[in-house]
Amino acid sequence: MKNFLIKNSLIAHIPLSMIMCFVLEWLSRHSFLSACSFVIDHTGAYLYNSFLIFVCYTLCYITKKQTFMRMVISAIFVTLGIANCIILINRVTPLGFTDFSMVTDLLTMQNTNYFSVRDFILSATAIIGYVVLMVILFIKGKKVESRFPFWARLLFIVLSFTSVPFVTKGLQETGYISSYFGNLAQGYTDNGYIYGFSTSIFDRGMKAPFTYSEDKVQKIVKDTDQGPSTIDKDKAPNIVVVLLESYYDVSECNFIETSEDPMPYFHYLEDNYSTGHLTVPVVGAGTCNTEFEILTGMSCNFFGPGEYPQKTIFKQDSCPSVESYASDLRNLGYGSHVVHNNGGNFYSRANAFSKMGFDTFQSKEMLDITDYTPMGSWPTDEILIDSTVNAMKSTDSPDFIYTITVQTHGDYPAVKYEDDNAINVTAYEKTEEENNKWTYFINRLHDEDKFIKEYIEAIDATGEDTLVIMFGDHLPTMGLTEDDVATGDLYQTKYITWNNFGMKKEDMDLTSYQLVAEYFDRLGIHDGTLIDFNQSKIHDGVTPGSHEYFDDLEMLQYDLLYGKRYAYNGKDPYPATDLEMGIDDVVIDRAYSFNGKLHIYGKNFTKWSKVYLNGNQLDTTYKSGQYLTVNLSDLSTGDVITVCQVGSSNTIFRQSNTCKVYLPLLDDDGNVILEQTEDADIPSTPTEEATDSEEENTID
Repeated sequence: MKNFLIKNSLIAHIPLSMIMCFVLEWLSRHSFLSACSFVIDHTGAYLYNSFLIFVCYTLCYITKKQTFMRMVISAIFVTLGIANCIILINRVTPLGFTDFSMVTDLLTMQNTNYFSVRDFILSATAIIGYVVLMVILFIKGKKVESRFPFWARLLFIVLSFTSVPFVTKGLQETGYISSYFGNLAQGYTDNGYIYGFSTSIFDRGMKAPFTYSEDKVQKIVKDTDQGPSTIDKDKAPNIVVVLLESYYDVSECNFIETSEDPMPYFHYLEDNYSTGHLTVPVVGAGTCNTEFEILTGMSCNFFGPGEYPQKTIFKQDSCPSVESYASDLRNLGYGSHVVHNNGGNFYSRANAFSKMGFDTFQSKEMLDITDYTPMGSWPTDEILIDSTVNAMKSTDSPDFIYTITVQTHGDYPAVKYEDDNAINVTAYEKTEEENNKWTYFINRLHDEDKFIKEYIEAIDATGEDTLVIMFGDHLPTMGLTEDDVATGDLYQTKYITWNNFGMKKEDMDLTSYQLVAEYFDRLGIHDGTLIDFNQSKIHDGVTPGSHEYFDDLEMLQYDLLYGKRYAYNGKDPYPATDLEMGIDDVVIDRAYSFNGKLHIYGKNFTKWSKVYLNGNQLDTTYKSGQYLTVNLSDLSTGDVITVCQVGSSNTIFRQSNTCKVYLPLLDDDGNVILEQTEDADIPSTPTEEATDSEEENTID
């Protein structure tokens, strides 16, 4: 049998590839039956993924030690499958190529829910065992004398790999596999793990349109020019854009019944201010892609399946800055701020917001977060109210503020919580576990509705003219189908608005890349490349996503992100900003020693505050927003300490003033005879460029 397989390995690779594909789908779906359903319901995709694996196995013929090579290739596939299986236990988004840039960050996350010491030991042991096995197999493995010369085998390998793009294109055009994933997780599920992972490697960025030229770009800019802004700069209102995480009007869900309206204030805003449905680029996950479209007026349709521009093009040196609505508004004298109760490095946001031209970013590291959802997995959003108001008060100019919420974020529990008693939920024809998930989610929507009301009341109380635009970034990760939603479209959420200066109610369905441009138009704000472009297309009644719309948008978007910037005459009128993390200074007021601890008192401490000595981080205990402690054993008299707001990968976002340490003097019996303190008096607030450290540990 062994000799038969060796002599007929090419034929044997066909069932081996199909078995390997099935195993990978089994691992990906955490279910044998779900893998069987994939084979039955998506047979074309299953056979295509098996074909990709078969092509990889042709590499066996490049060496005489075919068994060794076959084991190596199989081990790589199994390792990717196991890694994806484990990742999907902890997050919604499957393994992608960009995750490999996170290996060093993963090693910094030991003793967390994502990567414990036990996980590290098991992983290291498995890797070492595998390497030893491969060495033995390489040394003792039997050589196979092929019936074909090396050049023939090499030609077969080259032809096999060359056939892949042609087969892929043909299957994409016939609909057996998709060329764009609105939801990365769903894309992997429908199209197969190997294809999904492969697209994350090879299909990234934008290719130059066939007709790309300076004349073509400048013609688009000229034809869509809306003229100068007509807004009165002295009376320009604040503009607040709020991303409502996984926000969904469940009255549009066909199988949900609630004991009362969980979103009464949301519906009040719908009835009294401009509103509409919003077409977004993702479903269930991928918040930053909706965010990208909202803030830039560009479309994610031109990038690779599941690609996050903030993690690809935004991080390339060839893209030093990105025109956004924040940078456009700077020309009108606006300050620009971001407020978010999650990590500053999540989705590479600190880097992205700097390139987009924002002035400040209050991430969770800057916020004294103490209240969490019943599961304890996400902060509640009330802390964003004061943070937004503080951002408005920090300038004398009108402000553009982008606020990102999290408390309605998944995953949702299959058990019922006592806090879920406010709204009783019936999810018809669903299991008890599914009903519990909907109950939890809808009660969080109810909490968010209260937050929305308090948020708008706080803004109104400032007495400043303000326009608020709130939108759902995507539908929740709850397995919804098109038949479940009243719109029949899983890519539609809702947006609502509010203002306190009499803006006329005018409802309109929009896309996420049109939303802000449309409301800028109502305020008389133009002068931005994508602002003018989208306003022009809306005025002309051009259907979003049509060739007439997308051909010009693709041309313009490529020019601004990847091309020669013909739209700017080759210049860079929107440089990146030196993004300031936080609004308020972190201050050490005093420090004194007692009972083996140095007790540090001050202002604006958070759970992410760490005490530093000579550039080294000390083991810091957070007590409150005004109180931290460190061990005296780490200090000596005369040491100078600072408190830093620290993101993942030990990114220092903000730094306090310095404080010199004086330890107590002791007599011969060890009794304290003198204790000294010194107030800090040297302000310092440097910032550092953010890294990718937290990306994808959880997924928006």
